[in-house]
Amino acid sequence: MVNFLEKIVKEKKHSLELIKKEKSLDYLEKNIKKHKFFNFKERIEKNKGVSLISEIKKASPSAGTLVNNFNHLNIAKTYVENGASCLSILTEEKFFLGKLEFIEDVKKKFEIPILAKDFFVDPYQVALSKSYGCDCILIIIAAMDEGQADEIYSEALRHNLSVIVEVHDRKEAEMALKYNKALIGINNRNLKTLEVSINNTISIFEIVKAHKGPLLSESGIKDEKDAAYIYEKTGIKNFLIGESLLKSDKPTELMKKFIQITQ
Repeated sequence: MVNFLEKIVKEKKHSLELIKKEKSLDYLEKNIKKHKFFNFKERIEKNKGVSLISEIKKASPSAGTLVNNFNHLNIAKTYVENGASCLSILTEEKFFLGKLEFIEDVKKKFEIPILAKDFFVDPYQVALSKSYGCDCILIIIAAMDEGQADEIYSEALRHNLSVIVEVHDRKEAEMALKYNKALIGINNRNLKTLEVSINNTISIFEIVKAHKGPLLSESGIKDEKDAAYIYEKTGIKNFLIGESLLKSDKPTELMKKFIQITQ
């Protein structure tokens, strides 16, 4: 069986070697000063209702091309105008057809916190992503060892960025608890096999429910019924949703339905 996560991480490490030769840390730090930043974590904490982290991505290994006439600014406009609390923007280039420039473009037009959705394997990526305007970075526990996760987490806090620590199983969830300033995202998709079950959020919730930061459910949430099911079982009301919105003929209506599940 192909381990998709290993494949993506290997490619990411290779591409980073090339980028590091082109862009020094000094260069990145200078570019960081050009942007305005927002508090991603605080935006979710202060929201009394449902927080939608709406995702912009062109493709994925599990679904292939999601949006044929892809325009990240048009998608961002739809999300912002229909109640998204924050945005998640795919920046991984080979497997998701993303670009860091998408964050920069969106930041110029909209004042909304943005997660750089990528496979972080090197602390260098923190400054790299922030230099394009991101407000939050992602640590996928399955993609690295504990020492790497600690290092990237510390670097993100040093840069005043929010952090989502993503977990998929009980062992990863227990590891994530020590990152007490982070948000914890429970991924319903197994990144090694790409299999999906929203019951993953329910089973892992018992481990992370005492965490001080916001909890998110990610992936595989097809409609408001899935979101309501997760909310009823766990009280989690923060959802990172991409494919169901991107593939929907009526994304604005679907967003409204998601937002109304706690009402």
